[in-house]
Amino acid sequence: MALPDTPLGRHVRRQLIKCGTSVGANYRAACLAQSKTDFAFKLSIVTEEADESAFWLEFIICEKLLKEKLVFPLLIESEELTKIFVKSRKTVKSRSSEFAGRQ
Repeated sequence: MALPDTPLGRHVRRQLIKCGTSVGANYRAACLAQSKTDFAFKLSIVTEEADESAFWLEFIICEKLLKEKLVFPLLIESEELTKIFVKSRKTVKSRSSEFAGRQ
């Protein structure tokens, strides 16, 4: 994706690189979590970063920095990943509370 070489284009590029790469790095950290609580916490960070990625992709479309047909599939994927991470976090939290209730 080639954002324009303008102050706004460079800013958006930096922001999208930061949150996009953070999704992967924090998901990897979540996979190494020491507890279900830690896993859920780290998935919260992953969710926030995936949602921020969606925000910047929406911004690119709204500001017409790139053609919508180039960006829209990425936006859809980002939104789908965000939904997956939200559901995963809810699942692990509900299972943690179920386990705590049995003790």
